[in-house]
Amino acid sequence: MAIERTLSIIKPDATKRNLTGKINAKFEEAGLRVIAQKRIKLSPEQAGKFYEVHKARPFYGELVEFMASEPVVVQVLEGESAITRNRDVMGATNPADAAPGTIRKEFALSVGENSVHGSDAPETAAQEIAFFFSGLELVG
Repeated sequence: MAIERTLSIIKPDATKRNLTGKINAKFEEAGLRVIAQKRIKLSPEQAGKFYEVHKARPFYGELVEFMASEPVVVQVLEGESAITRNRDVMGATNPADAAPGTIRKEFALSVGENSVHGSDAPETAAQEIAFFFSGLELVG
């Protein structure tokens, strides 16, 4: 298995409820290491740019508004098959469909307020990490 890096965002619904530590504990229990992390408040413009890939989808405006509503924690996770492992730990987007023990099953409020974001492929991970972090900030 290859060591990978992936972007993780702890979303506004989770930071508002002070769940950052509990969520990160799940990543760490799954063998992922946090190698960069910061708490930021996205502007609507920044959130719109980050989620630009979804611009044509009906939920785009609501997603941008939500992501700019409260602080988020952006972080880079590293580990063997980090992208897949992160997505497994997050669970299905719809918390009703998420497996027991996953972040979304335990913490998500709804499909829209689903507590976490994770990159879906190596190319996406590289782009998303570069959106938030410089190479100097990746201190694995």
